[in-house]
Amino acid sequence: MIIGVGVDLCQVSRWEEALRRRPGLAGRVLVGSELDLPPASQAARFAAKEALVKALGGPDGLRWREVEVIGEAGGAPRFRFRGVSAQTLDDRGVDRVHLSLSHDAGVAIAVVICEAT
Repeated sequence: MIIGVGVDLCQVSRWEEALRRRPGLAGRVLVGSELDLPPASQAARFAAKEALVKALGGPDGLRWREVEVIGEAGGAPRFRFRGVSAQTLDDRGVDRVHLSLSHDAGVAIAVVICEAT
């Protein structure tokens, strides 16, 4: 059963400008290997986290730094959840989260589908 669907779009130039204005921003919303990525890929990870919030109906119980986008073998992205954020998904009955990312022409997009069996 689908619990929720979320989509988010992030202009890469806007992400880069936000990083220039607020140098600590990346460290507040990105973790681990996300911080080493080029700006377009960082913008896609930010969009992924925003899309997750939308799929869940709001940010309650989610912590930016407890949600990480990682690549699987073959390159498919997926989320890794920790701490309170992992517990929040469990509490809401979410046992599968699908993620699709893309960036092109200066825009990054993410689509998230949360499922329960």
